[in-house]
Amino acid sequence: MDLPAILGGTPVRDEKIYYGRQWITDDDIKAVSDVLAGPYITCGPKVTEAERKLESYTGAKHAVVVNSGTSALHCACIAAGIGEGDEIITTPMTFAASANCALYCGARPVFADIDPETYNIDPESIRAHITEKTKAVVAVDFTGQVVKAREIRKICDEHGLVFIEDAAHSIGSKYDGKNVGTLADMTCFSFHPVKTVTAGEGGAILTNDDELYRKLVLAHAHGITRDEAEMLEAPHEGIWYYEMISLGYNYRMTDFQAALLMSQLARIDEFVSRRKEIVKRYDEAFKDLPGIIIQKEIPESDSSRHLYIIRLDLEKLKCTRAEFFDAMIAENVQCQVHYVPVYWFPYYKSLGYERGLCPNAEEVYKGIMSIPLYPAMTEKDVEDTIKAVKKLAAYYLK
Repeated sequence: MDLPAILGGTPVRDEKIYYGRQWITDDDIKAVSDVLAGPYITCGPKVTEAERKLESYTGAKHAVVVNSGTSALHCACIAAGIGEGDEIITTPMTFAASANCALYCGARPVFADIDPETYNIDPESIRAHITEKTKAVVAVDFTGQVVKAREIRKICDEHGLVFIEDAAHSIGSKYDGKNVGTLADMTCFSFHPVKTVTAGEGGAILTNDDELYRKLVLAHAHGITRDEAEMLEAPHEGIWYYEMISLGYNYRMTDFQAALLMSQLARIDEFVSRRKEIVKRYDEAFKDLPGIIIQKEIPESDSSRHLYIIRLDLEKLKCTRAEFFDAMIAENVQCQVHYVPVYWFPYYKSLGYERGLCPNAEEVYKGIMSIPLYPAMTEKDVEDTIKAVKKLAAYYLK
């Protein structure tokens, strides 16, 4: 048997491949350069164009672009009226921002457990955690697979809750044929470099609700308005006048970021298609591989996968997750783990959260590992990743 490289064997590839990577072309560079050479580099027309492009792509009535996915979540919580004493329900299987957005508003995150096969938040666990303090549900489309939006919508409607979809992973995904961006009261995207499309950094909030949109606009731009209909102390002296009518933040996107985003959005169908091709290859390679468990998908979700996660069956493999992870690195296939349960972090412990809150999430976390998935992967990159997983699974199998 071919020894893992970490034990002196030959690695499956000579050059490193990473779990995620942006794909920047000459067209992207030119789009940014043209803006930098022009009169506006921030708060200019490209931002508005990007918002209209997102509305057109998703079918949502309104889009507000911001400087990060985290800012998008914070603005959504502000628009939802979340404040001191409120609770939001979310998943622990996510980046910390999905819960931190509640803390920013003085509210408390409550963690519902996940489905142990799809890794998405379990609607029944959401229902079990609703109290009189619950104000919203922040449901995360983990890896790009859409949550059970129909069930979550029903729960929110029954209890008067705001449905916020954390779609940082899922731009380009669909649920029952409907685009992500139109399923929830507010949908939050991320344009971090490893996401499906990038603006360098950035995010957006999509909504069909006019009043929520008005609040989002204020929240992301200092709470300032130049709209006379919204001003509280008109008449005023001249066209230079503006008013701060609420507490907002400087979460605006620059014009050159917006230009990059639009250039990337022009290729989103290509990106999504390639991601699906790679996912299909992985699923076929790993579906019957002893020691490896793959994430299941619900039939309603047509997923533009941001992440591909393998889960190690540690009852069958004679290794730890850390040993398998290090061995993958030695094969020059870089991996990542998404995510440490949020309430395990020291800061959350200081707030009184303890381990054991979400048994499914904690059990799944023990064995998960994200392997390379991005559109610029070559056929050799995909094959080498498959070879590395199969090689190590065969070696460590009990």
